[in-house]
Amino acid sequence: MLFLNFFLKKFNIKNLKKTFYTIFDIKRIRYINLFLEIKNQMKGLNITIPYKKKIINYIDLININLLKLESINTVKILSKITIGYNTDIYGFENSFKFKRKSYIANALLLGNGGVSQSIIFVLNKLGIKYIVASRNKYTKYCILYSEISINLINNYNTIINCTPLGTYPNINICPNIPYMNISNKYYLYDLVYNPKDTLFLKIGKKKGSIINNGINMLYLQANLSWKIWDKIFYSSIYERILQI
Repeated sequence: MLFLNFFLKKFNIKNLKKTFYTIFDIKRIRYINLFLEIKNQMKGLNITIPYKKKIINYIDLININLLKLESINTVKILSKITIGYNTDIYGFENSFKFKRKSYIANALLLGNGGVSQSIIFVLNKLGIKYIVASRNKYTKYCILYSEISINLINNYNTIINCTPLGTYPNINICPNIPYMNISNKYYLYDLVYNPKDTLFLKIGKKKGSIINNGINMLYLQANLSWKIWDKIFYSSIYERILQI
């Protein structure tokens, strides 16, 4: 809904009375063809989970780095050619750095689904050591949730919630980790944006930690999507993304 409202405001500002942005819930990725058949009437698409990886097979042009990332969330349609982008990277990096302090070092990621690969991409770019807690160990950088100990928390003062835990209406739950030693030397980032202050962030705030939710990331993503679709900004934005 935040995305929808964002673009409606853009249309009003630009006086684009015959332009609209709407949300479709498709049951299978193959149904994307229904939209691509009328792509001459479209500027682009936003793609969300669980189709960020599957959409790649339907894209004509994509940066090699995004092929490795296997995550596309924005599609530009230019002369009937579909071009894939990932605005999660831009959104997370800029919202994350905004509140990051010099003492913020190693990062613990909670969850390995959805947007986590984009988060890892940014952490690698920033030179931040990380480890991922998940249900299964799929790389050497993974641990099981049961392995998150107080000692481990002591060594990772950035904790990023990549799970949906705490999302409305389930606002009274949060990631099950040891919060005892979390202090004002920690940075808690939650990709959840509804509610604004999740239980995860409330705990961090109570302990004096830096906290950040997913709202700024969402708006940064939306704004970059707009620039990608806007002919005026297309060339410069595309060149910048190719350099990521």
